[in-house]
Amino acid sequence: MRILVIEDEHKLGDYLVKGLTESGFVVDLARSGLEGRSLALDGDYDLLVLDVMLPGIDGFAVLEAVRKIKSVPVLMLTARDEVADRVRGLQSGADDYLAKPFAFSELLARIQALLRRGKLHEVSNYALKDLHLDVVARRASRNGQRLDLTAKEFALLTLLMRRRGNVLSRTQLAEQVWDINFDSDTNIVEVAIRRLRSKIDDPFEEKLLHTVRGMGYVLESRQGGMS
Repeated sequence: MRILVIEDEHKLGDYLVKGLTESGFVVDLARSGLEGRSLALDGDYDLLVLDVMLPGIDGFAVLEAVRKIKSVPVLMLTARDEVADRVRGLQSGADDYLAKPFAFSELLARIQALLRRGKLHEVSNYALKDLHLDVVARRASRNGQRLDLTAKEFALLTLLMRRRGNVLSRTQLAEQVWDINFDSDTNIVEVAIRRLRSKIDDPFEEKLLHTVRGMGYVLESRQGGMS
């Protein structure tokens, strides 16, 4: 899942990016209202974390522009915690409102709650044969056995499950999981695929993660029965 953080406080912005990335999200950071509005309108995000006091235009103006064309969940994050500010934010289309200072665990719980009840709820659970994935709860299992995945392995599996049956190139995986342009000198994708395969396939008879020579990787069942 991709989150846009619009926060002009450098230390807090970096802290949010680090924490959310470690929690398995791909995170973009904007440090002004204008930059944030541009990214929010042009990008494909699952959720916005939006500060109110921003240089350029404030968070309310960003929210107003976003709400004209998008229904993406928005969590407003601000030091302005007066009732009037919270009411204004919620009435302007924010889905939640968290005052600074805050605990990161509470922010993460609120993000997960928004994703559960938002439009992604319908597609937050995936299954392929006996492989199951709950994106919001961040839990993966196969044949009833819980899989111990790293954050990047979980993000990689989520992308493969969402696009199951479709071949994904190394470039697509690098861009969408690591948020980097593919560098032919790096084997980051191959290493991650090998580690993921060792957890979701090696202990089990049927293999679900396949290499398509010269093209990429695909997650699919190649045996009969329900998939």
